[in-house]
Amino acid sequence: MKNIGFIGLGIMGKPMAKNLLKAGYSLVVYDIFENPVKELVAAGAKKAASSRDVASQTEIIITMLPNSPEVKEAVLGEGGVIFGVRPGSILVDMSSINPLSSKEISGKLAEKNVIMLDAPVSGGEPKAIEGTLAVMVGGPQEAFNEVKPILEVMGGSVTRVGEIGSGNITKLANQIIVALNIAAMGEAMVLATKAGVEPENVYKAIRGGLAGSAVLDAKMPLVLDGNFKPGFRIELHIKDLMNALDTAKELGTPTFLTSQVMEIMQALKADGKAKDDHGGIVQFYEKLAKIEVRKK
Repeated sequence: MKNIGFIGLGIMGKPMAKNLLKAGYSLVVYDIFENPVKELVAAGAKKAASSRDVASQTEIIITMLPNSPEVKEAVLGEGGVIFGVRPGSILVDMSSINPLSSKEISGKLAEKNVIMLDAPVSGGEPKAIEGTLAVMVGGPQEAFNEVKPILEVMGGSVTRVGEIGSGNITKLANQIIVALNIAAMGEAMVLATKAGVEPENVYKAIRGGLAGSAVLDAKMPLVLDGNFKPGFRIELHIKDLMNALDTAKELGTPTFLTSQVMEIMQALKADGKAKDDHGGIVQFYEKLAKIEVRKK
């Protein structure tokens, strides 16, 4: 069994790394923050001093970081993976970043005879804890086949969608659909509540029909409880939509609805709610309608 390196132990990375340990994998971990590293070491992982140190001790390196700049720094920056990685290794970037950045990083690693896969995930913290994330992978088939059993420890579904960069294109498509679903849910439920119909009853009535969705079932119970503790923060969804809008601009594709929901999220950020769960989009509508969608 090959040694695995894991860089980035945040809301998502920490439970994902823990699931690898539980599955019996040997893990070398690194994060710029000490507390999650200590927690993983207590669970059986080995601590590394830097991203370079992780790469020098492992054959498969996983990164789970906030955005393109952080991934570039961890992989290509001073003390980065590229300065310690062994030829023949595989880097699996599970962060959600700009597809062009994935291709750029992959090109640099190829010069060291290192293969990169971009493998962003969907499902938020709850599914990261459960090990049931949806994993969307771009990169060579042979490398995918090699790491698929590892990815299946963290994901309920693991799908190769194409070559490098296509994983993040798929994630952008996913994030557009999720954002628009949550916004539609908020708009509809504020309407129902303002009309005097109990939102919990509306939810129960529609969830089994065409309007039902995984998004509705994941987010509506939290909204009814007024629980906006982050599983996936609004500020992170803003980052994903920014990458989606930038990519759409490069490709010349229309993104009317994405642009609108981005403005809603930016308004919530300006209102001090950037760290709320993205289910908190409903608060934009609640504030304007002067009513709250809550369970009685």
